[in-house]
Amino acid sequence: MSSEKVTITVRLVRSFEHRNFKPVVYHDVNINQSVKEFLNFLQNDILSKPGLPPPFKKYTYDTLKIIHQAHGAKTNDLVVSLDNDDQLVLKEASTLKEAGVAHETEMAYFKKQDYEKYKKNPVVVW
Repeated sequence: MSSEKVTITVRLVRSFEHRNFKPVVYHDVNINQSVKEFLNFLQNDILSKPGLPPPFKKYTYDTLKIIHQAHGAKTNDLVVSLDNDDQLVLKEASTLKEAGVAHETEMAYFKKQDYEKYKKNPVVVW
């Protein structure tokens, strides 16, 4: 298996309503690994990441969704687009490459339950 390495940004989303998220940049990510392998890596990395506030470390994330790709259109939503879940939510069985992840892809990492709740009532609280 060849190793294709890319740089990606993962937004750790704690709250959609409060726009509470923290971007974390990852270099040299192998896009031929499975989404499940990358999710496992993220879980372990977040727990030990220096400079990451404890509320972000202790949160339960379970879903990755592509927000934006280099040279592509950006969403108007400040945290994550609520559209195209079929294409943009990563499926664990596929590789990152198969899921559409490329160099400089930006993804949101969040709790699916929170996302579904926000989709039903996408109101931002200040």
